[in-house]
Amino acid sequence: MSSSNLTGFVLAVVSSAFIGSSFIIKKKGLQLASANGPRAGVGGYGYLLQPLWWVGMITMIVGEIANFVAYIYAPAVLVTPLGALSIIVSAVLAHFLLKEKLQKMGMLGCLLCIVGSTIVVLHAPEEKSLTSVQEIWELAIQPAFVSYTASAIAVTLFLVLYCAPRCGQTNIMVYTGICSIVGSLTVMSVKAIGIAIKLTLEGANQAFYFHTWIFTMVAVSCIIVQLNYLNMALDNFNTTVVSPIYYALFTSFTILASAIMFKDYYGQSISNIVSELCGFITILSGTTILHSTREPEPPAISDLYTPLSPKVSWYIQGNNEPWKQKEEDVSPFNLITVIRQDHFK
Repeated sequence: MSSSNLTGFVLAVVSSAFIGSSFIIKKKGLQLASANGPRAGVGGYGYLLQPLWWVGMITMIVGEIANFVAYIYAPAVLVTPLGALSIIVSAVLAHFLLKEKLQKMGMLGCLLCIVGSTIVVLHAPEEKSLTSVQEIWELAIQPAFVSYTASAIAVTLFLVLYCAPRCGQTNIMVYTGICSIVGSLTVMSVKAIGIAIKLTLEGANQAFYFHTWIFTMVAVSCIIVQLNYLNMALDNFNTTVVSPIYYALFTSFTILASAIMFKDYYGQSISNIVSELCGFITILSGTTILHSTREPEPPAISDLYTPLSPKVSWYIQGNNEPWKQKEEDVSPFNLITVIRQDHFK
């Protein structure tokens, strides 16, 4: 492994550790906040006054910065799959700190993620040396990547304008598909921005090139769209289902986009390419197993006056004959009518 790939690998692991930890820290902060007021799930904002929640937010920001820098030193086909390590960190910390039991199959999922990540790292292609943002622009306007970008935009518009209004709330692939396709363009733009910043810090100012600002505008636009539809997916579907599907699609499209734009696999042997694909499939399998074995969170009680049991039994004596009703949907006004009729007969 080259020094550049090694730096990217270390930063990706650090990023996963910080991001995985941030979920647990923020959840602990939410638990503390809910003890003194309404929960966030029912519209409460007490967590904004909880220092532990802000520690979690800062931890996540540090992790995202590390992930951003990792894309500067290593190819996306190495950095993106390593994002699965954050799931392992989150699951292990939840087991010890939140008392969320990690099942044996979940441990197997963690092991598969580690094995798959190792395979990906060992067979990852070398990062190509770029000396200016203009070189990245030349890669972005090559016919193959322009075709990918046009296809990605066309499919995204079809999902947004046609599929989302009709089946977005019932088909999980619509919102996650939009996030994943747009996310692949986000990563390519972010990588270009990162390289431009690196070159600028080394003395070759890239801010004078309009290409840098085009990549910046594309990245901001894609991030906004991506976050919007990711929130919609999480709002309509279970997180344990959204996370593995989104990870699989996002990583797949990102690897494809990077391979087309930066020609990551150019000059690589067939055995290396197959080995990395096998590593990615192993990570995907481990992620799916880990999510499928996690215990769902108990639903929040939004109304303190909600009855403990929805079933009510009524016993009424009328005309010397007992009458009994056990259906919850019986109107109390009908019951009053029955009582009056029996009383005045």
